[in-house]
Amino acid sequence: MAFSTKVDATTPGVVNGVLPAGSIVPSNDAKAHAVTLNEVDVSHGPELVSGIVDGFINAKRLPVAPTAEAVAALKRITFSNLEEA
Repeated sequence: MAFSTKVDATTPGVVNGVLPAGSIVPSNDAKAHAVTLNEVDVSHGPELVSGIVDGFINAKRLPVAPTAEAVAALKRITFSNLEEA
């Protein structure tokens, strides 16, 4: 299940004006509320992007591994292939 979420150039993970698919928003910590479904160009201002809030995600396919805090915050997402710390 995905919902729209607004991102901009200050969102952690933006590289050269683009937020990659699989980014944890708004940040990869206890504030996390979604994982982006698509890549989005934010070089010309804020944009809406689909954010997964409920489902199953292979953590190895994300651009950055989710932190333990983000995993805990994203209660309705099940992550597979998480690296044990």
